[in-house]
Amino acid sequence: MKIKHIVSSIFLALIALKANAQTASQNKADKDYTQYAYIDAIGTYEKVAEKGYKDQTMFQRLGNAYYFNGELIKASKWYDALFEMNAEQEPEYYYRYAQTLKAAGDYAKADKILEAFNKKTTTDKRGILFENNKNYLEQIKANSGRFQIANAGINSKQTDYGSAYFNNKIVFASARDTGGVSRKTFKWTNKAFTNLYWAELKTDGTLGEPERFEKKINSKFNESTPVFTKDGKTMYFTRNNYLKGKRGRDDQKITLLKLYKAEFINDKWINITELPFNSDQYSTAHPALSNDEKKLYFASDMPGSLGQSDLYSVTINNDKSFGKPENLGPAINTEGRETFPFIAADNQLYFASDGRPGLGGLDVFVATIKSDGSFTAVQNVGAPINSKQDDFAFIINSDTSNGFFSSNREGGIGNDDIYKITETRKLLCEQKLKATIVDLENSKVLDNAKVTLLDEQFKVINEVVTQADGSYTFNVECNKKYYVRATKEDYQTKEVPVTIIGEEGDTSVVVALEKRIKPIGVGTDLAKTLNIPIIYFDLDKSFIRKDAAFELEKILAVMKQYPKMRIDVRSHTDSRQTEEYNKTLSNRRAKATVQWLTKNGIASNRLTGKGYGESQLINNCGDGVPCTEAEHQLNRRSEFIIISIE
Repeated sequence: MKIKHIVSSIFLALIALKANAQTASQNKADKDYTQYAYIDAIGTYEKVAEKGYKDQTMFQRLGNAYYFNGELIKASKWYDALFEMNAEQEPEYYYRYAQTLKAAGDYAKADKILEAFNKKTTTDKRGILFENNKNYLEQIKANSGRFQIANAGINSKQTDYGSAYFNNKIVFASARDTGGVSRKTFKWTNKAFTNLYWAELKTDGTLGEPERFEKKINSKFNESTPVFTKDGKTMYFTRNNYLKGKRGRDDQKITLLKLYKAEFINDKWINITELPFNSDQYSTAHPALSNDEKKLYFASDMPGSLGQSDLYSVTINNDKSFGKPENLGPAINTEGRETFPFIAADNQLYFASDGRPGLGGLDVFVATIKSDGSFTAVQNVGAPINSKQDDFAFIINSDTSNGFFSSNREGGIGNDDIYKITETRKLLCEQKLKATIVDLENSKVLDNAKVTLLDEQFKVINEVVTQADGSYTFNVECNKKYYVRATKEDYQTKEVPVTIIGEEGDTSVVVALEKRIKPIGVGTDLAKTLNIPIIYFDLDKSFIRKDAAFELEKILAVMKQYPKMRIDVRSHTDSRQTEEYNKTLSNRRAKATVQWLTKNGIASNRLTGKGYGESQLINNCGDGVPCTEAEHQLNRRSEFIIISIE
């Protein structure tokens, strides 16, 4: 008995020890996670999970830890487990889960998860963009195949990304080991901090052997994503919050990212200063310059951001001071991540985003900056630039159509790699929109008609006068909605919508104008001339409905315009009920119509009326023929035939 108790006590102690070890391990992982030491957290959490433990928070953090490091397929495994355990999650987990499913190539399931995401948060732009672009894969396909890509030839087994042009060199960030005495690692990724390197850009497009950039620029923390002024005398770059040996931290003791400026004087980069809109409490990163170098674009999660990181611009004043950063707004930013901006010479803004319909992870998108500072519609640049993984840091020389981008796609050498690109075809898809203006009554073409092309917000784009054949051709963009408005003297103005499909070619639209002045004479049915659809009566009724009174006002106006005009009102019924009943009913309806006109000022001697019952049906809905209520109602009508006009 005593031995049994001893054994039992040891067994219970082992269980308690195991449980305590489990709790201690998870507590360590929780601490690592909240301090952005994601790789350490992953290792701990996975050891716990491999032993069969299931915990919602643990699955969330495992998924997030891989997701935040761009390892989307590994993240998908844990989001799978999370949703299997409990399908009711916060909306953000639906979006992340969908992104990881795309990375795994399961677009059908990703779309279903995105539909659920949109139902949970109906105002989130990411869901709205998906809902409005359910054919996004077809649109991406149409934009694909415009680039040739290849490994840039400067990649290491570590992280390499974020290239920039500087004279005849390419400057980029790398975590490669150069054999130093000590090699600090970044807790977020458990990999070496990145420094700036450069490589010669040769005339044949190849790159020389990478060399470490200026020593004073590189620190013991991360440097990345530089941009240089055209004269080569100023650079802006990203670095962890560290300057002059002093490391800054936010309220949670985390060192975030800041933007810095350096000047090239006497062949050295000196005067390193941080930009005035930085803060210890949020990150600013990934600078880009406008073509006139009067604006700096960058990514940040500063207060006022719409999403996890937004794109901003800030004015660079003549005295080299800076204005107040301005959010680029919902035309560009979403609730997701918008980052890595680049402004090409043709004023196109390229950037990476995971908040828009894409192939998975970060995709590269583009929009043109208009002269007024607004943007054209954002487009996904397509494959092969974009893949199922993260694709970002796109730059291009518009003169040579060559450039670079970064990606962690399969088949690379390191964690992130730099790829060189050649653009073989421009993204802009254009069509010819031919508008032909004709007469509604006889379909004859109308020359000398004014045709106006408007965009979806009804802003005038172009205005022309038709040629002899009644037509004019506009240049329009694919995947856009336009309006064509036609006006001509003696005709009613008409406007028609036109949606341009996502491929090059021609689109034709015919606008039929109706004459304002219409000829009438004896025998004319004013109902047809005035486009009165039908004077309707309810079944078995003869009183004037409100909608019928509206139409009768048109007849009244014409009869007052022509005081000697005499009208014969002819009333008709459908075939239901007996012939005798219908004739009586139609007579009552004709009488009711005449009475309404008389009551409203038309002399009774100018009006006659008769009921024709079911004797003049305008369709085949006779006795015994099955018809819908709408078909029967077509026969319950009145006609207004002019019998004299003198």
